[in-house]
Amino acid sequence: MPEIITSDRVPARGVARPTRALPALARAIVLPIVAVLVLAGLLIGPGTPTARADGTAADFTVTANLGLDGTLTVRQDITFSTVPAEAQQTFETQQDVLGDRRYTYDVSGFQATAGRQPVEPTVKVSGGRLTTVSFPTNGSKQVSLEYTVVGAVIATPEGTALAWPLLQGFDSTVSEFSATVAIPVPFSFVECNAGSPSSEVPCTFAAAGTEDARQPTFRDGPRGPGEFVQVRIGFPAGALESNQQLEDVWTLARAFSAKPLPLALALGLLVLGAAALFALHRRAGVDAGAGTEVSKAAEFVPVGPGQTEFRVLGNVRPGHVGTVADERVDPIDVTATLIDLAVHGHLLITELPRANEFAPTDWTLTRTDSDVSNLHPFELALLAGVTGPLDGAGSGGAGGAAAGVAGVKVSELPSRVYESVNAVQDSLYDEVVAYGWFERRPDATRNRWTQLAIGGLVGSVVITALLAAFTTFGLIGLALIVLALGLMFVAQEMPARTKSGAALLAGLGVLRSDLMSHPTNQLPPGRELSEISELLPYAVVLGGHQRWLDAIVASDEDEHEDRFDLGWYHGPEGWHLHHLPDSLKNFITTVSGELFAR
Repeated sequence: MPEIITSDRVPARGVARPTRALPALARAIVLPIVAVLVLAGLLIGPGTPTARADGTAADFTVTANLGLDGTLTVRQDITFSTVPAEAQQTFETQQDVLGDRRYTYDVSGFQATAGRQPVEPTVKVSGGRLTTVSFPTNGSKQVSLEYTVVGAVIATPEGTALAWPLLQGFDSTVSEFSATVAIPVPFSFVECNAGSPSSEVPCTFAAAGTEDARQPTFRDGPRGPGEFVQVRIGFPAGALESNQQLEDVWTLARAFSAKPLPLALALGLLVLGAAALFALHRRAGVDAGAGTEVSKAAEFVPVGPGQTEFRVLGNVRPGHVGTVADERVDPIDVTATLIDLAVHGHLLITELPRANEFAPTDWTLTRTDSDVSNLHPFELALLAGVTGPLDGAGSGGAGGAAAGVAGVKVSELPSRVYESVNAVQDSLYDEVVAYGWFERRPDATRNRWTQLAIGGLVGSVVITALLAAFTTFGLIGLALIVLALGLMFVAQEMPARTKSGAALLAGLGVLRSDLMSHPTNQLPPGRELSEISELLPYAVVLGGHQRWLDAIVASDEDEHEDRFDLGWYHGPEGWHLHHLPDSLKNFITTVSGELFAR
């Protein structure tokens, strides 16, 4: 090939560059060293060639025969001008194509000669992609290598084609290459490219069906070590059967293909699954008879002109209220129950003076000697857990007086209520079922559906892995995972109230509205503190407690300290009722955290 000279290799002429003179001592040292190196280079000559290019093939002639079954037999006759100790050639047995697919070829039946004498070739397969054949030359200039290829006839839109590099992976320079392919049927075209595997540079000569080349004939050269001469001979449809071996290659993009079919199936599955989840929730997770009846838990009852009092209807406690409202026993439900126990005289909450202005606030919870026979099991469990077992009744007894530790600090609650909080929650869940507000325990319902969702999620992950590994429908698996996660979300909303539970929920909505909007100045004069104390636990759960605390502050008309004005909450020295909003807010936050800091 003609030498290509680029502009940066053209020597510049007539241009003198200024140079800095070397000191005399530097010249005396450097110049002799440079001279020695130049002389050594001249004596040694060009750099030592690499081991794979220590020979030169003056002629590389290929004679190939294509059978009707697509099997290609190849004979390579090689004439060396510079004989290497060993000839080596590497064949690519896999070729990647577009669409995450690849052709595979079976190259076998290797036979080699050196000086017309058979020699034993060594065949090494590397990773299933490369097959390397090497054999000794025994000093002979004439060597040959024969082999058979299956899979070289591929299907094309026009018919079939033989596509195979008749020169590839040879470890020596080839001065001249020529090849002739005997074909059993008429051809439609011939092509030949040379250079790298992806080269589109045409060979020096490629012809067929002419006076000089009746069979497909190809010539090229020179070619460097490892370069290719790729030939392609086309055949009309039906003339020669394809024996291609085309297999799919796993890639992430192929496994989760967004082609129309898998994408449409995945989207359809998502739509149907979402509709199924909605229908499931409507069938199993919606309250029975919701919105048809209202059952009030408490209300403001007129007792005189412009006066009302707060009155609890039935036996609905603050702990019940929160559990029915959001189907969960939350920290605020337990804290409101604790305040309700204090309001009804079973506990005394005493705010302790701070050790210093930066120290956290602490309180003591002291059990009184009031009768506990009218308390619910969850209230008994909480009272016993906070202040110790009840006389003669244990944690669930009734009618006992204080026998536990008096003056338990709020900061000590975590170590005391580790097990009792679970008992309180269990009792509350059992009671809302016993009162007919739920058919099943809300926590059990959530757990059952959550376990089903987790099982579905695990199954979806397994299905996704299998689909991604063996098909192109991985998106369907992702859709299943999304639906399993959706079921996990729906599971939290599956507890359904009965008709009476739905009626109570509607009544709680009315009560919340009253607590948020009822005038705070219509309570009977002189009974403001007791009335507000009565409703306060309900307001803590449902909302609006801040405005009622402000009403307590407004009722304080003197400048004297009020540390003992509330029968259920005592403050430290110098404490006034206007401190109650901040004190109670701090108490609620602290107790909610301490009770569940386990």
